[in-house]
Amino acid sequence: MSCRIEDYGLIGDCETAALVGRDGSIDWLCWPAFDSDACFAALLGTHEHGRWQIAPSGDVEKCSRRYRGDTLILETRFQTADGAVTLIDFMPPRGKASDVVRLIRGETGRVKMRMALIIRFGFGRDIPWVKRTEDGALLAICGPDMTVLRTPVETRGEHMTTVADFEVNVGEIIPFVLTYGPSHLPLPEPIDPEQALRDTEDFWSEWSGRCTYEGDNRSLVIRSLITLKALTYAPTGGIVAAPTTSLPEKLGGARNWDYRFCWLRDATFTLLALMNSGYTEEALAWHNWLLRSVAGSPADMQIMYGIAGQRRLLEWEAAWLPGYGGAQPVRVGNAAHAQLQLDVYGELIDAFHQWRTAKLELDQGTWALECTVLQHLAKMWDKPDHGIWERRGEAKHYVSSKVMTWVAFDRGIKSAERFGLEGPLDRWKMLRDHICRDVCDKGFDPQQNAFVEFYGSRLLDASVLLLPSVGFLPATDPRVKGTLDAIERHMMRDGFVLRHDPRESSDEQQPIEGAFLACSLWLADAYVLSGEIDKAQKLFDRVVAVANDLGLLAEEFDSGEGRQTGNFPQALTHIALINTAHNLSDAKKPVEKPVVQRAS
Repeated sequence: MSCRIEDYGLIGDCETAALVGRDGSIDWLCWPAFDSDACFAALLGTHEHGRWQIAPSGDVEKCSRRYRGDTLILETRFQTADGAVTLIDFMPPRGKASDVVRLIRGETGRVKMRMALIIRFGFGRDIPWVKRTEDGALLAICGPDMTVLRTPVETRGEHMTTVADFEVNVGEIIPFVLTYGPSHLPLPEPIDPEQALRDTEDFWSEWSGRCTYEGDNRSLVIRSLITLKALTYAPTGGIVAAPTTSLPEKLGGARNWDYRFCWLRDATFTLLALMNSGYTEEALAWHNWLLRSVAGSPADMQIMYGIAGQRRLLEWEAAWLPGYGGAQPVRVGNAAHAQLQLDVYGELIDAFHQWRTAKLELDQGTWALECTVLQHLAKMWDKPDHGIWERRGEAKHYVSSKVMTWVAFDRGIKSAERFGLEGPLDRWKMLRDHICRDVCDKGFDPQQNAFVEFYGSRLLDASVLLLPSVGFLPATDPRVKGTLDAIERHMMRDGFVLRHDPRESSDEQQPIEGAFLACSLWLADAYVLSGEIDKAQKLFDRVVAVANDLGLLAEEFDSGEGRQTGNFPQALTHIALINTAHNLSDAKKPVEKPVVQRAS
């Protein structure tokens, strides 16, 4: 059985990332990139599907961990009857090759340790050919993949596993370095592990030092920003939703999806989180990724793309993996990439508008692209789609999707008027007003005094919390207030917001999944806009209280089980945390909050 999701820490080199458990085991790593096959897949199976553990061989009396300052260097301290050691895990900024460095430092006494390395390429299915090189390194090859293990410790083969037993004295540091390379190329050059540690600490400390946020919960905001940076594929600027696939939204359930791709709907929230925190360089890289990825016909625009802008994200099932806690199927790829989701058009136009408002330079072809997108959207806005939550059933007229088409025309109009750009403003204004009337007539339930999930439905949906944040209606509008009241009555579980109305499945005693953490933060943002700062603060505090000891958050939280669920760590959750922290901090200052930036 894998660790609890919240028992994992994250390390990475801004091209891929690994999950390290409290037990010193790396149970997940896709190499060489986020969307590559995993060579450690124990997270979704058993030890035999690949992992790398370094830990005391005897009983551990106490285990604690932390990140070294504002970096992505993970330090896990093991206390035993014989002494204490610290396991230092990190991935240096990518050079010619990708490395995972693990240093064991003796703190007190003399501690017996054990290392067990099980490499299984192809998501835990493919056993490599292993041999020792002339310089004593351990080489593992399977098809196009190759890893090289370098350590002064003597290793041996044991039941298809590379193992080592060794002891660590006070003040001693013993290194293990695992390096990836394509199998057709020469062996990657060795690195100096202690110099790599210094370089990695310098890289992250310099990057974190650029943060301009000085409000409350600064350490949590910086940790979320570091996590966002770690989920960025540096060569292109694309930001993956999470480094994992198929961690279940409901423990033991089947709602298991691959999140190792980049979603357009996160675009504006991401830009605001980065720009408002002082990271304009990363915001520009994200903008450029957006521009390249959506290039072409607007009719072909997708809701998500690969880290380099790839469009075919074919979905298949890894049937040999039993899944996290038995949650099947394990999916690779994401079929939702082919869905029609109208909200992405609004996200794209809004992102470009926010960039202009921040007085940052856009590509010269951006406005032409926006005009083409709006021309296409004028023909498509009234079509049914699959909605923000990527429903895989029948297409419907989802309220949040329609609102985001309104956002698209609204931001197009504002960009043209504020920045002197040419466009068919009369037609855009006519469409904007028509969409607003359509949503208010068909997407609002007078009996509940609330906006609903889709036209004709009586069910609520957390996505309508964004209506005031995107400027569709002010937070003071009675219909918005009624919607917030209805969500508080019907869609709160133990103080957290569910994304789906639990009344949807009347035969179920509990919702089918945990609370979607970003939705709770969206409600907090709506409270800020309505002037209910105390309620917003309490809800924000409730969300951050379920972060693990390293400040990391998954997609959801199952309050009944007291467990984080869904893919981990989740970019959208951390983005929402950053923006809500700004909103709360700025509510006490005479500056414009992110939620006001987007709504105005």
